[in-house]
Amino acid sequence: MSMKLNDALITSLSIDDKEYDIDLSFNKVLDVFEILKEQELTDFEKAQLIVHLLTGQELYDIKEVVDCWIYIKEHFLEIEKETVQYDLLGNPMPTAKNEEEQEKLIDFEQDAEYIYASFLQAYGINLLKVQNKLTWTEFKALLNALPDNTIMQQIIEIRAWKPEYGGNKNKMRKLQAKYSLGKEGEDNG
Repeated sequence: MSMKLNDALITSLSIDDKEYDIDLSFNKVLDVFEILKEQELTDFEKAQLIVHLLTGQELYDIKEVVDCWIYIKEHFLEIEKETVQYDLLGNPMPTAKNEEEQEKLIDFEQDAEYIYASFLQAYGINLLKVQNKLTWTEFKALLNALPDNTIMQQIIEIRAWKPEYGGNKNKMRKLQAKYSLGKEGEDNG
């Protein structure tokens, strides 16, 4: 979902002639990403929790929950679907991803304090005070436009750095190790 300045703020959605209010505040969308990582929940339980979180409605009808979740996922969240190609025998083919797709440069959980500090530095926005006010679309636009002098932008630059001829490779590698994105549950700072 790309931002358009002439689009109205999305506050509802309609599926099968039924209207649902929706709250796409950045903090709620970040909660959605956390729910999706929960391994103890079934996919249906995740969908049900997410639909309730964003719409405020507790739905129990499987079709209604699934339809709402699919609509939300496809229209409001940029969760990429992996397209699987099959060979002539019906076996899934390996997918080649380009370097940009493979490299993750930011993690909302691990980088939370850097994102918070960068928003405060660049825009004077205290993210804790604008919870349930700042939308996901606004948050992403501001995050993507962070100035180079913010800690988050500097960390992204360090993570994206590739060694070239000359330059101080050892210093940059130490910085990359310091700011690398660890595995779930690891503490890097």
